[in-house]
Amino acid sequence: MIDRIKEIYEYRTMFWSLTLSELRTKYKGSILGFLWTFLNPLLMLIVYSIVFSIIMKSNLPHYPAFLFIGILAWNMFSISLSSTSGVIIRQSSLVKKIYFPREILPLSIVASNVINYIFSLLILIPFLLVSGIKPSIFWLLLPVILLFETITIAGFSLFFSSINVYLRDVEHVLNIFLMAWFYITPVVYSIKLIPTKYHLLFKLNPMTDFEVLFQSILYYHQPLRWKMFLYSVIFSIMILYIGWKVFIKLNRRFAEEI
Repeated sequence: MIDRIKEIYEYRTMFWSLTLSELRTKYKGSILGFLWTFLNPLLMLIVYSIVFSIIMKSNLPHYPAFLFIGILAWNMFSISLSSTSGVIIRQSSLVKKIYFPREILPLSIVASNVINYIFSLLILIPFLLVSGIKPSIFWLLLPVILLFETITIAGFSLFFSSINVYLRDVEHVLNIFLMAWFYITPVVYSIKLIPTKYHLLFKLNPMTDFEVLFQSILYYHQPLRWKMFLYSVIFSIMILYIGWKVFIKLNRRFAEEI
């Protein structure tokens, strides 16, 4: 795996080129273009604020802020998985024509979604301040949590993008599964609302920890829950290892299968 990382580094120019291309083509042909990177989370925020502050009121203080924190973290995960699952098939002409580390294809999409998340912070942070949520020193822990969620997303993306080459239904099943996954992850509700007897079930969901960690430092002004954070670190490294191993093994016949 170390050799693969070194090889990807040698192809870093191609990696960043594909990442920037992914960012540009996302809104290609639209009048506002790259401005949609900021407008999407802003419009999402306006809709959620109206719905959950006026129509469906929640007892949780500053609920739109709580919801927005969770939605942004979840979208980075779900959009990455749904986009990367079919990327090898979509880029079949490139895979067949030239040699390069195939991992670059899904990883460049993950990188573009992480960059989109970072840009969305330019909307989230001011909104938190306007909502009355004061800055906290614990906000400085955000890059650490973001790093390990990115590692987790990369692992899942490598796994599903390689499997989908051989089982084309994976891409479609995954999109349906992500909808169910959303509701068993504490995004729109607090983990405090989950009955104690179901806590273990929710802890088996890797996204539960990341959502709670983001909410803890940004919304509740709490330090890292170290036991939870350690679990998420171990899981992220484990899923990256498994995903990469599967990708390397299946990568050998990509050109033949597509």
